[in-house]
Amino acid sequence: MIKILFTSAGRRVELMQAFHRAAEMINEKVMIYGADMSDSAPALAYCDKTELVCRISDDNYIPLLLEICKREEIDALIPTIDTDLLVLSEHKADFEKIGTKLLVSDPEFIRACRDKRKTAEFFVKCGLDTPNPTDNVDNYSDGYPCFIKPLDGSSSINAFRADSEKQLRGLAAKVPDYIIQPFVSGEEYTIDIFCGFDNKPIYITPRKRLAVRSGEVLKTQMLMDLKMIEESKQLLEKFKAVGEITVQLIRGRKAEDTEDRDYYIEINPRYGGGAPLSIKAGAESPLAVLKLLQQVKLQKASDSKDVSGINPGLPYDEVAETNMDTDSVYTRFDQSICVDNKPVEIHNLMDLFEENENTGKKILAGIDGLILDLDDTLYSEKQYVRSGYHKIAISGLIDAPSEEIEETLWNAFCNKQKAIDVMLTKYGISDPSVKEKVIQIYRYQEPEISLYPDAQKLLSKLSTMDIKLGLITDGRSEGQRAKIKALDIEKYFDEIIVTDELAGKSGHPEDFRKPNSLAFEIMQRRLGISMHNLMYVGDNENKDHKAPLTLGMKAVWFNNEDAFRKMTKIMPVG
Repeated sequence: MIKILFTSAGRRVELMQAFHRAAEMINEKVMIYGADMSDSAPALAYCDKTELVCRISDDNYIPLLLEICKREEIDALIPTIDTDLLVLSEHKADFEKIGTKLLVSDPEFIRACRDKRKTAEFFVKCGLDTPNPTDNVDNYSDGYPCFIKPLDGSSSINAFRADSEKQLRGLAAKVPDYIIQPFVSGEEYTIDIFCGFDNKPIYITPRKRLAVRSGEVLKTQMLMDLKMIEESKQLLEKFKAVGEITVQLIRGRKAEDTEDRDYYIEINPRYGGGAPLSIKAGAESPLAVLKLLQQVKLQKASDSKDVSGINPGLPYDEVAETNMDTDSVYTRFDQSICVDNKPVEIHNLMDLFEENENTGKKILAGIDGLILDLDDTLYSEKQYVRSGYHKIAISGLIDAPSEEIEETLWNAFCNKQKAIDVMLTKYGISDPSVKEKVIQIYRYQEPEISLYPDAQKLLSKLSTMDIKLGLITDGRSEGQRAKIKALDIEKYFDEIIVTDELAGKSGHPEDFRKPNSLAFEIMQRRLGISMHNLMYVGDNENKDHKAPLTLGMKAVWFNNEDAFRKMTKIMPVG
């Protein structure tokens, strides 16, 4: 599994989604962590796991991040705001020691980006045009109009145009630590650049800024401009970038110019707010990150002489200038999500009819539709496992007493071992065809299972109430449908969705399992009930509630001590 931590996750919902999509593209298990000082940051709702941290300026910030990365075995840390960059860059070696790669450039380059004077000097050093900056209004002599902005500013905060000396002096008295640059009349562009750990460019993506709000692009047009690409390579000869950097320029002219030129004005050495637009157009930097991390893992495994099961990924040693959706216009929009909705915890399904200790109202009050999980919510999944082992034991495939076979399987399972492999080894069976037959018996069994007593009471009581009932369950279609039939519960439900069935013939079933929200959106439409009048009940606090809460549903965590996952984290098959 690849684990990636984003710091100051904030509103970077699109970026989290882009990394989840990249994981699906290569069928890689990826866990996205989000760190923020506020638990209501929207992007956290799209992370698999969240961490609350102190302010970046706090002395405990870096030690806390190091503790998180070590504890969670984080493979890569990706910063998302300017104030994070330098402090992380200065501690790059500390993170490397615990095995965490930082997608951030070295301190000397970060400092050049954070100080607009040094940025301009750097552009000149690279042989690129840039508006000449000055930090003293008395020394400014490049004509009007001009721009005044903070020396280390971002997001166009306190950036103003001045059309006269009087206006400029008035602004200079208000803007702290400013620089002044001559105004360049023209069109604004952004170049999204992604570089690997070796500083080599993987994606160079120029785009025109068509609409901007508070310095962040709302609408953009992809333009594979060869001049800008070559100028970017020129910059990268001096700027040893790691990860994403965002370069801004104006193609236009100053008052004394006779023709348009590219005037470079800013470098943000991180994912810019508009970077997901380039990703959508084909500059798949999240995919590149995952491939690079696969290569890192491969190298580590190779060093330890264990390369089993590792996907070496694809080589990324050429700039990806093709396969881009050029000339197309991309736009962005805001979307509201509920971030303070937390699941209610219960220990008995009949507690749904009791009062919520926080609100004083019955948990089911105001609910018109209830959606239930299946495994370890309505019945014990361990019961299903034991049933499968019994079917294997009495199949006659293994020449041994059935009771002994069943106990061998069950004991291996309880010891968190691959039960079937342990059993076959014990009886000296190495024929892969026998193993396949055993697995098929398990997967296609007619299970001997029964509802939890409280689940039976719940379903019976709900059948007398004016509440629509839905079931959403993950897993192989044949297995889940067999469970539903064995439990004789289809009669209770208005709608049943087995998420693997949503994949059709060509899709990957695991892509549609929880916490994917598609099944919940389909269920909402089928039941015809608004999101805020729906409630979901599931036993897995790690994946069951993320989608319904994000969609605005109510959620209940059935903290089931009998749950299969509390006993073992490995699959009982194989």
